[in-house]
Amino acid sequence: MTISRPFRALPRALFLACAAFWLVPAFAAEPAAKPAPAKPAAAKPAAAPTAKPAAAKPAAPAAAKPAAAAARPSQSLIWRGDIASARGLMSELAKLYEREKKVRIQLTPFSTVSGIDAVTQGSADFAGSLRPNHPKRNEESGLTFVPVAWDGLVMITSPANPVSNISIKDIWRVYYGRADNWKLLGGNDKAINMYAVAGPLDGVEYALRWLIFRNGDQRVAVPRVYLNTSKLEEAVTLDPSGLGVSTLSNTAGNPKLKLLNVEGVVPSTASVRDGSYALYTPVYVVLREDGSNAAAVKDFIAWLETPNAKALLLKRQLLPYADGLALKDADAARLALIETKVNETPLAAPAATAAALTRVAPTSALTQEAKAEAVESREKKISAKKAKADAKAEAKAAGAATEAGGG
Repeated sequence: MTISRPFRALPRALFLACAAFWLVPAFAAEPAAKPAPAKPAAAKPAAAPTAKPAAAKPAAPAAAKPAAAAARPSQSLIWRGDIASARGLMSELAKLYEREKKVRIQLTPFSTVSGIDAVTQGSADFAGSLRPNHPKRNEESGLTFVPVAWDGLVMITSPANPVSNISIKDIWRVYYGRADNWKLLGGNDKAINMYAVAGPLDGVEYALRWLIFRNGDQRVAVPRVYLNTSKLEEAVTLDPSGLGVSTLSNTAGNPKLKLLNVEGVVPSTASVRDGSYALYTPVYVVLREDGSNAAAVKDFIAWLETPNAKALLLKRQLLPYADGLALKDADAARLALIETKVNETPLAAPAATAAALTRVAPTSALTQEAKAEAVESREKKISAKKAKADAKAEAKAAGAATEAGGG
């Protein structure tokens, strides 16, 4: 029995010996296998230094950068203003100006007053606005508002709305809350959902209220307000009973919006040019004369008179300001006509109103005749004044000669 114990232990010893025989090489191979990846890893660093010294690659881009920089804009300007001006006036103009003048214009659109305030504070070089400087805002008194184009103010609704025309009197009634159903405007028996931009300092709203009420800050009955014109337009496209105001340059060609005729006149560059469409307004560039980039902004304003810039303005349904100077001369007559329309009791037929607008348009025969008479009258006054001065001078000379002869 004593002999049997080692014998019984033999299988266990044999098993351990065999295990040691097979496992030891395996474990021994593992350390050898780990360095194996280390060798390639060591080889990679070795290869990297040899490849990087061919650092001609980093050197090549570095050499190419100066060449690329030469083609980049030499100067950058910051523009801020309302969404309507950005889309209607500035987006394509900025691209064209950069191509032609190598000056980049960074657009940061939001609202009219934000743009004007940014110029005041110096965080923007210039701004866009559809209204002149506000008489009640002292911070705007030190800014220069330069008119560069003419744009139409358009009443917009959904294409699903059957109404296609609105009178000036009806615009006044709707804004005042005295017409709240489309039936009163020849449409369906549905409430008019009036939309506007929050705050009376918005350029589009201010310009329209100035024309209709002669007060850009006029309070109106508008329950639905938006931060800017872009959001207002989005809301109107979704509402067949919606009504709001935007600009011709910002909405022309948009199939999701219907532009209402005003007094029977279709809003267009042509009807703005001849004055038959009464709701037009100047588009302004706003700058600080003492701004660090004021000279560059003035260069941009001058560039707007070039053929390429004017062609782009017309493409965007904007009339270059110099091409519409007759509109400025006829402004008093236009405002008087709008006031007449607002105050009249019976609503005139659209065709008759259109004819009246055409008669007093800047390019009409009646207006030209009135201008000619004014020029003739002025020349007569100048001639009479000159003749009087000559007669006085002759009398004085004659008196002097008499005194000399008597002496």
